[in-house]
Amino acid sequence: MLQVHHLNNSRSQRVLWLLEELGCPYELIPYQRDPKTLLAPESLRRVHPLGKSPVITDGAHTIAESGAIIEYLLESYGEGRLRPAAGSEARLRYTYWLHYAEGSAMPPLLLKLIFQYLPRGPVPALLRPLVRAIAAGAQKSYIDPQLALHMRYWEAELSREAWFAGADFSAADIQMSFPVEAAAARSGLPLGQKVRGFLERIHARAPYQRALSVAGGFRLPG
Repeated sequence: MLQVHHLNNSRSQRVLWLLEELGCPYELIPYQRDPKTLLAPESLRRVHPLGKSPVITDGAHTIAESGAIIEYLLESYGEGRLRPAAGSEARLRYTYWLHYAEGSAMPPLLLKLIFQYLPRGPVPALLRPLVRAIAAGAQKSYIDPQLALHMRYWEAELSREAWFAGADFSAADIQMSFPVEAAAARSGLPLGQKVRGFLERIHARAPYQRALSVAGGFRLPG
């Protein structure tokens, strides 16, 4: 049976959601983050050398990276569902958002998380004011403007169509859910009306709710 090596509060939540949308049976193998460092446990390295999540195993195949996992699952179990027809304009948009989510949207969100936590780390007392100033300056001068740019872009795109790849819900929306939810949790910037509507619609989906139940909840650090 297909196995999902699931790290709590991580990108692998999307994989559970996709499998619930497809009605595909799977086995959940849970892992817990270190409560202090928030890093994945070393045991994940026995599955994949980088020790990252999500990772799935399916027979002889071990697949990492969210986009690659989504493509594999749709090729293997999708039966034409959750992606537009090949050669269509919607398929081009679908492919774009599938890669944009990790390639463009997540880097500034990761920087935001790092610079939010930097002043809270084990810094000598004399250096704390300097570290706080550097972290605040990086966020104000670069990270926050980048996040605002991306969030305006999402709002504009969702003003054109109901979903990221077009009129129909697709796996591109599952992929985009993580950066949108991360922005809601940690950006400190207001979400546009259309982006808020996107979150409300995905949260209302029964497969999304089932994935939450299977995983025991989902909460991103802010």
